[in-house]
Amino acid sequence: MLRNHCAHARLVWNLAVEQQSHWRPGRKSAPGYLAQCRQLTQARAEYTWLREGAQMVQQQALRDFAQATANFFAGTHERPSWRKAGRDEGFRIVTVKPEHVHQVSHNTGEVWIPKVGWVRFRWSRAVPAAKSYRVTRDCAGRWHIAFAAIPEPIPAPGTGEEVGVDRGVVVTAALSTGEMLIMPRLSPARQRRLSRLQRKLARAKRGSNHRARVKEAIARLKVRETDARKDWVEKTSTDLVRRFDVIRVENLDIKGMTRSAKGSFSSPGRNVRQKAGLNREIMRSGWGLLVRRLTDKAPGRVEKINPAFTSQRCSTCGHIAAGSRESQALFCCVACGYACNADVNAARNITAGHPTRLPIPLHSRGGLRDTGPANREPQLLAS
Repeated sequence: MLRNHCAHARLVWNLAVEQQSHWRPGRKSAPGYLAQCRQLTQARAEYTWLREGAQMVQQQALRDFAQATANFFAGTHERPSWRKAGRDEGFRIVTVKPEHVHQVSHNTGEVWIPKVGWVRFRWSRAVPAAKSYRVTRDCAGRWHIAFAAIPEPIPAPGTGEEVGVDRGVVVTAALSTGEMLIMPRLSPARQRRLSRLQRKLARAKRGSNHRARVKEAIARLKVRETDARKDWVEKTSTDLVRRFDVIRVENLDIKGMTRSAKGSFSSPGRNVRQKAGLNREIMRSGWGLLVRRLTDKAPGRVEKINPAFTSQRCSTCGHIAAGSRESQALFCCVACGYACNADVNAARNITAGHPTRLPIPLHSRGGLRDTGPANREPQLLAS
C-alpha cells in the first residue's frame, strides 16, 4: 500500500506537470490548485483504482506542485519536472491529530498513515510537533520518514574568531587554522565490488531479473557512500558553527563547474573523459551540501567570498603568481619564499575577506597583469 501511495502521488504530480507544460505566455493560464482538486475528484469518481488510494496523499501531491510552481515563478527554484518510478518515490501526509505520531519505546515510534494504519519507525531523534511528514523510498529499497520542522539555529560562540574554508577534491575542506578535513569514501574493497557490478550491469539484458538484482546491489553501495557523505557534512558543519563566529567560503558556481565538456557536433570538446571524472569527484565531495547546511545552522554568519586568485595569492605578502602553485598540495611564493600547503594558503586568503580588498600587483612575477576571471579550479592527483 505504501508503494501504491507513491505511485498515486507520482501520477498526480506528472499530470500536473503535463498541464503546466502545455501553457504558453499569452494563452489561457493552466489550472490552479483548486481547479486541479476538482479534476481529481472527478477522476476518483471515474476510476476505481484511483479511488482505492488515499485522497489526502493525492491532494498533497497537488499542493506540493502548486508550491513548487510558485517557487519557480518567484525565481528561487527551477521548473517542476517529471518524477520517475524507482527514483522519485514518496508522498506527504498532513498530521490530522497529534496522537497520530507517538513513541512506543526508547527507539521505536508509530505513525498513522491513511489506508495503511499504524506503521512503526526507528525513533532516531526527538520528533518535533510537525504539521506534516513525508514518507520516501530510496533506490536501495529503504523507507524513510521525515517530519516538516525548522530547527533552531546554533548560537555563535561569541569568541570573535573567523575561519576560511577552501573546498577541494583531494582535501574536501581545508581550514585556515591548518586543519585538513577529508570526507570518507567507499573502501577499496567496496570500490572494486562496485566496478565489477557496473560491468555486470553493462552486460545484463534489459528488463531481466538479473539486471534488477545487479541494480539493487549497486544502489546499496551507492547509498552507503551517500549516507557517509551526509553524516560527515552534518558533523563538520555543526563543529564549525559551534567553534567560529564567522565562516567564509568561496562563492563557487558548482553547476557551471560540473557542466559537460563534450561540446556539440560542430565543435566537439576536448578531454571529455577527464572532465567527466573531475565532475564526478566534485559531486561526490558535497561542496554545495556543506555550504547549505552551514547556512541553515548559522544564518547570517556565513559569507561567500569571490574565489578569484585565492589559490595563487600568497597569504603572507599578497603576491599573485601562477608559478607559486607548484603542485596540487604545495604552495611556494616566488616573491617572499613563504611555503605551506596550497589549500591552507587558499583558506587563509578566504579568511582575509573579499580578494579584491587585498593589494593586487599589476605586474607580478608570474605574468599576471589584471584581475581577470576567477581561475580557482580543483585539481586531481596524477595517477
